[in-house]
Amino acid sequence: MNKRHALRLLAWTGLAAVAGTGLAACTDRKPSFNAVDITGADYAKGFTLADADGRQRTLADFKGKVVVMFFGYAQCPDVCPTTMTEMAQVKQQLGSDGDKLQVLFVTVDPERDTPTVMKAYMGAFDPAFVALIPTPEQLPALAKDYKAYYKKVEGKTPTSYSMDHSAASFVYDTEGRLRLYARYGAGVPAMVSDLRALLKSD
Repeated sequence: MNKRHALRLLAWTGLAAVAGTGLAACTDRKPSFNAVDITGADYAKGFTLADADGRQRTLADFKGKVVVMFFGYAQCPDVCPTTMTEMAQVKQQLGSDGDKLQVLFVTVDPERDTPTVMKAYMGAFDPAFVALIPTPEQLPALAKDYKAYYKKVEGKTPTSYSMDHSAASFVYDTEGRLRLYARYGAGVPAMVSDLRALLKSD
């Protein structure tokens, strides 16, 4: 074998090895999500909040389920009821995996969203959805930790105010790890696909 042929053979062998490595890496890819993948984020790691029955709840209570957590309020005219309606549809479309989904609704209006109000509100979408009611003292720190926005907008009377608020959802996997930031308006199919991917990867 002459020198030129030997060098050509070595170069080809090296290229083949690199290509083979690349192909192997491609088969071990991470799940692809429609929502923003925020795995490893250093915020929104958990909470301790009362539910509509007065029980203190934490993420650990929902281990084994994917958790979708949303900030809103019961008198919201559009974003909140739309999101909860879509989540009820997501649960239905998950079929037998629907029981592995837990929706949490955190009110940003604890002044009006009493336990009675929140029980009725959740019941209108799915009785298994859980309302969480921070105290007025807890809410600012909670919102800061979740990078969630809310602001009271005064109405014509003291009780007719509205609340501006962020409209995304935080999604945790079955081990209670924050994984996704789902923007409002993505739609039911996108959420179903993402939740199936999380359940499969877990």
